[in-house]
Amino acid sequence: MSQVVEHLAELTGFRDRDVLDVTLVGALREVLHPQCVAIYRPVGDADDERWLTRARQRAGDRVPCADPLWIDLESLPRLAAHPERLACLRLAQIRTAMGAGVVTLFPLCTERDVVAVLEVETARPITREDVALVSSILKVYRNVHSLLDYSERDTLTGLLNRKTFDESFLRTLASMQQALDAEGAALEMERRTLNATRYWLGVIDIDHFKAVNDNHGHLIGDEVLLLLSRLMRGNFRLHDQLYRFGGEEFVVLLRAAQAADAAAAFERLRGAVQDHSFPRVGSITVSVGFTDVRPSDSPTGAFERADKAVYHAKQNGRNRVADHGALVSAGIFAEDGPTNEVELF
Repeated sequence: MSQVVEHLAELTGFRDRDVLDVTLVGALREVLHPQCVAIYRPVGDADDERWLTRARQRAGDRVPCADPLWIDLESLPRLAAHPERLACLRLAQIRTAMGAGVVTLFPLCTERDVVAVLEVETARPITREDVALVSSILKVYRNVHSLLDYSERDTLTGLLNRKTFDESFLRTLASMQQALDAEGAALEMERRTLNATRYWLGVIDIDHFKAVNDNHGHLIGDEVLLLLSRLMRGNFRLHDQLYRFGGEEFVVLLRAAQAADAAAAFERLRGAVQDHSFPRVGSITVSVGFTDVRPSDSPTGAFERADKAVYHAKQNGRNRVADHGALVSAGIFAEDGPTNEVELF
């Protein structure tokens, strides 16, 4: 029992979802001693969802492993390739599959829905006591997830909130620097690495949103915000970070090799919003401004550049995507100076 309590204490000590999944797998590996324990999460478009390995540890592994978030989704198995796993996900029920060993599948639930499947592979069926133990640990896991959602997520849309942005942005800068350092000092290698790990910050603003609230009421306005958040999830990739900053302002932090690739991603969303029919409102549009993320950036500096591009888009007809870098190259904006100073008020 003391071992279980120790693992529960470790599980509740983290505020990072990736670490939380890895910790859960490692804890169950030590408590149950299975042949393998893993967490699989569905990712991708609704008509082409795949299984992403969030954490997996086999009997001989020293530490859990996982699929990288940047993996090509087409390389992952489709949901239908694992029917018992899919049934566990959709029915939210514990399932058992027989093969070389016995696989017991547990749904991983949040307050909203089932988000993943836990697989425990053993040589023989696990006992009722073990099932009860795992179920109890998963309740703690769900409670920790709920606390993270409460502190990190916008309550209306479920997107990340403004409070989490600075920390995520600084982690992005750290990953950029690590990629550069790993390649050494050769200029060409640094250039290749930087191109492969470039990040972009986009600000999305709903055009004439005040008129939506004035003409239809705030409940309809909230529905527009919720539907826009769903369109964002459907048009950006798994590893792109989506935020609601408040009101009708949204932010995206994404990875792309070139400005043209980032522009295409934002243009895809702009077109999807324009083509969508919003109940009671009909058509709405969004204006988007984006900028590259630079190694010397501060969160405020990058946001201000993207916000200036949004303002330019709105002043020039709305329903368009503006690239801050392209506007600087065209002489419309002056190049900004260093953005890592701290302002004192």
